Amino acid sequence: MMAMTHLIAAPILLPLLTAAIMLMLGERHRPLKAKLNLASSLVGLGIAVALLAWTQTTGVPGSIGVYLPGNWQVPFGLVLVVDRLSALMLVLTGIIGVSALLYAMARWDGAGSSFHALFQIQLMGLYGAFLTADLFNLFVFFEVLLAASYGLMLHGSGRARVSSGLHYISINLLASSLFLIGAALIYGVTGTLNMADLALKIPLVPEADRGLLHAGAGILAVAFLAKAGMWPLNFWLVPAYSSASAPVAAMFAIMTKVGVYTLLRLWTLLFSGQAGASAYFAGDWLIYGGMATIVCAGIAIIAAQRLERMASLSILVSAGILLSATGFAQPNLVAAALFYLVSSTLALSALFLLAELIERSRTATEVPLEDENELLPRPQEAAAPVKGTNLDDDQQAVVGQVIPWTMAFLGLSFIACALLIVGMPPLSGFIGKLSLIGALLNPLGLGAGEPVSPAAWSLLALLILSGLASLMAFSRLGIQRFWSPEERPSPVLRKLECTPILVLLGLSIALTFKAEPLLRYTEAAADALNNPQQYVMAVLGTRAVPSPEAKAALQEAHP
Repeated sequence: MMAMTHLIAAPILLPLLTAAIMLMLGERHRPLKAKLNLASSLVGLGIAVALLAWTQTTGVPGSIGVYLPGNWQVPFGLVLVVDRLSALMLVLTGIIGVSALLYAMARWDGAGSSFHALFQIQLMGLYGAFLTADLFNLFVFFEVLLAASYGLMLHGSGRARVSSGLHYISINLLASSLFLIGAALIYGVTGTLNMADLALKIPLVPEADRGLLHAGAGILAVAFLAKAGMWPLNFWLVPAYSSASAPVAAMFAIMTKVGVYTLLRLWTLLFSGQAGASAYFAGDWLIYGGMATIVCAGIAIIAAQRLERMASLSILVSAGILLSATGFAQPNLVAAALFYLVSSTLALSALFLLAELIERSRTATEVPLEDENELLPRPQEAAAPVKGTNLDDDQQAVVGQVIPWTMAFLGLSFIACALLIVGMPPLSGFIGKLSLIGALLNPLGLGAGEPVSPAAWSLLALLILSGLASLMAFSRLGIQRFWSPEERPSPVLRKLECTPILVLLGLSIALTFKAEPLLRYTEAAADALNNPQQYVMAVLGTRAVPSPEAKAALQEAHP
């Protein structure tokens, strides 16, 4: 038990140590740094899986693990907490991190300096944001992951990337400033920034100070909503994500979910039904702001002409769905939203990786590869005419031609991504959207007889319409990219470019067959969010380990 408690800090310390070693190695030894990066990322993923299993096997009282890195008594000092929600996000981050790194090792890690060190620092910031239980330390981890993302965003150079990267940096610096202002206002009213302590003190805030509290919470929410991609604060996201290199864009797919996670965590903890006059503060803003995001992104996705832009707009659609679902404060709807979050994030990360390969096939520009042994089998040419088949004017077989291996891989992967993102049966994206629709139609569960609100009907309609818009966009781009009559050679792919796409899509497909265990897990996580007393008691009930001197004094006092 004690060993598992110490393991909570490992996802933060491991990438920090790995990045330090890489910086000491300098710009040389790139293959060594790549292997070290991959090994560290795999170990981090293993630790995340172990923490997730721990939250499942220790029972309800012990499903929340608390660690005090500085051994300061709560609410002072650093506090790290792992529960079902944070453990799920840790595993998702680890999976996408390993997949993006494998893809980058094919060629992108050599397109600029310090890629591997920045990659590990970003992982450290992501893990820390999901584990921290203090607003100020949340700001610190936000800045860590953003600082690394600035370097990764500009990785590879290029006019479009630099221009979009500067906008990305400016907006996030402004959001960070708002973060500090909002946190300062909340601290001035409550005298604490510990999340569990805030949950106890917010209901006790005097009425005269409640306006200041809400102002601080509103400013803080603007910072998180800008990072989560809510309209109209998301104008920077699509150009930035579309211009980033493929592995960096795949990592950015989970970065957007950091804003969604933070809003879900803070809103259910600080402004729950037990928050007195502040209960469910600004819930309607989340609902209707999320719907506006779905509408704007759904309209824009129909006009998208590039696959990278379509993937970026799909991130906004998923963010809008998640934000709206959070605002309803229904445990069954939050559970369905968490399932949808996992499925959509895996699919979107795969689509960002796939987009570069598809565009490479469209332009027929083969990237020079250093190691010919790493090439996949070269595509087969069209089969020779077979006796008895129909021939065209050029005496080429009309039927019986062999589809190139690489084009078949790209086409099937594109279809899988489209089905997952659109929410078409039979894959897990359909299960996620069907669960959301079922929760909207049954606000209090099956047989409760609660009437469906107009806002719920509106979100249900937008779920269907946004899916239709995405289906139209994917169909059009699929026809343009794969059914075009232009003759062009098939692209040459590397194993490291195809493996992470297969892994991400394979996991998404596996969720189709293992949907019930994940739904049970997300239901337990949503129930815990709906009952924040467990979280508060677990954090505030943790005691610092007494020093040897204190132990000796205690033994003398009570022999």
